[in-house]
Amino acid sequence: MKRAERQYALVDLLRGASRPWSAARLAAEFSVSARTIERDIGSLQLAGVPIYADHGSAGGYSILREYSLPPLNLSAAESLAILAGLALLDSSPYRGAARRARGKIMAVMDDGHRGPVLEILETMHVIDVTARSGDAVPLGMLSDVTAARRVVRLTYQGEHGEGRTDPTLRTERDVETMGLLRADDAWLLIGWCRLRQGIRGFRLDQISQLEILDEVPPVRDPALLEADLSRWPTRRLA
Repeated sequence: MKRAERQYALVDLLRGASRPWSAARLAAEFSVSARTIERDIGSLQLAGVPIYADHGSAGGYSILREYSLPPLNLSAAESLAILAGLALLDSSPYRGAARRARGKIMAVMDDGHRGPVLEILETMHVIDVTARSGDAVPLGMLSDVTAARRVVRLTYQGEHGEGRTDPTLRTERDVETMGLLRADDAWLLIGWCRLRQGIRGFRLDQISQLEILDEVPPVRDPALLEADLSRWPTRRLA
């Protein structure tokens, strides 16, 4: 990657980040040395790009949210990656937003890229897990619930080995929502289960009923969720 391309990509990355990036992490991302990243940032700052450093153990480089970038200009490969990724969200709680985003990407795509990109997309296929007939919870509802951090009362159908359902394992639980998790072929609602007094994951296709309660849950120590997730090879999406 040329220096100018790397610096433009660096600005894109920092503007979309939810937390600061250290020089070491940026260096690993772009396969260069930390010194090269620091020189790039220095050059961008001299050019007027509002990049600043946050100090401390969680520090790193950030960019002012108000900073405007030129219009989106994606390569054919980048357009393909984004459209394919958004298509994979069609069976997720973010289905509606993903479909709207796909429309926006299609609208700004270079005319010369559109044909080849669509041709490749037509060769890609996904086998989705069929939701159980008793599944009555709209997927889009879950993204709103987790964003608002509400307590939910759900009816959950457990399994008894090899994916077989067992009516005796159906329970009603009050759950303090904490987020969503993608595991293999399923999306899970993650939260503090008051029945089990611990963090649990609930497959969305096994939730037959869900009621949003008026209660806002107490703040739980983030270390509880981090410790639970540390048992698995998870990664953040931001």
